[in-house]
Amino acid sequence: MPLNLSALEKRAGVVFATGYQTQELTSQNRHMAMDSGLVTTPNAGILSLFTTFIDPKVIDVLVTPMRMAEAFQEVKRGDWTTQTAAFPVVESTGETSTYGDYNNNGFTGANVNWPSRQPYHYQTFVRVGEREMEMAGAAKLDWASAKQRAAVLTLNKFQNKTYLYGVAGLENYGYLNDPGLLPNLTSEAWAKLDGEGVYESIRKLYQQLVKQTSGLIDRNTKMKLTLSPEMEVNLTKTNQYNVNVSDQLKKNFPNMEVISIPEMSTDAGELVRLVVEEYEGQKTLDLGFTEKMRVHPMIQETSSWKQKRSQGSFGAVVYRPQFIASMLVS
Repeated sequence: MPLNLSALEKRAGVVFATGYQTQELTSQNRHMAMDSGLVTTPNAGILSLFTTFIDPKVIDVLVTPMRMAEAFQEVKRGDWTTQTAAFPVVESTGETSTYGDYNNNGFTGANVNWPSRQPYHYQTFVRVGEREMEMAGAAKLDWASAKQRAAVLTLNKFQNKTYLYGVAGLENYGYLNDPGLLPNLTSEAWAKLDGEGVYESIRKLYQQLVKQTSGLIDRNTKMKLTLSPEMEVNLTKTNQYNVNVSDQLKKNFPNMEVISIPEMSTDAGELVRLVVEEYEGQKTLDLGFTEKMRVHPMIQETSSWKQKRSQGSFGAVVYRPQFIASMLVS
């Protein structure tokens, strides 16, 4: 029997005022509506990737700073075929004699030594696969450039390490372990000292430097104070007159530069070092290299590419160790 909407309104007060024509369910529709069994698996809705936002800015992981090249000058020596570098050191000799018209005594001369250093050459490879790069591209990542940046960072991190420690088994030494360096002074831990105590510790280090150089320098000489970032914090300590250590150093040593190097924090303690930048045009030390980022040919393989990158290091070359004063703070 068809549904009578007018009779339903009169008898039961049911009114369909939807604005659309009301249709009655057929027997087939009634059958489908009573089927409670699902054909599909119950789920929470859509895939989560459709509601995931990916920031277009790529964030790089930080590494410890490489400060040696900032602290001291880098110098190119030879090339990647160089096996040894020799450094002529000339010492003046001579003696005087009482003057006499017929006296032939007295002479002058020179003595030459040839200390040497050996370079260390090292390498890394950049490898990129076709499918690997396509998949990274789908994520909007420049994969080839990322790997090239990683190669630069890897090589430079090792270069910085050789400047500090050299290379074992070669005549290649670093800023921290050159055999010509003089013994360290010792000091009480700066964490236990006030501002006056920290300044006095640095003043003693300068006093030792004057002693080592037999008075060739004064407090206006260009110097570099190298220490770890943790130790540099102590330069903010103040004395009883509310003057901090940093201000005292600027006043009494106007040409002193403070440089923080993370590796100055050693297993034996905190190393603080005062270095004369140069004397009579000769650097106290420099950092030597043979090649900086030698890019070798690109090799095409079946479905990938690879390229070698290489560098070479002489470590830190110390010319005049007497112009370096060190203190071990523990």
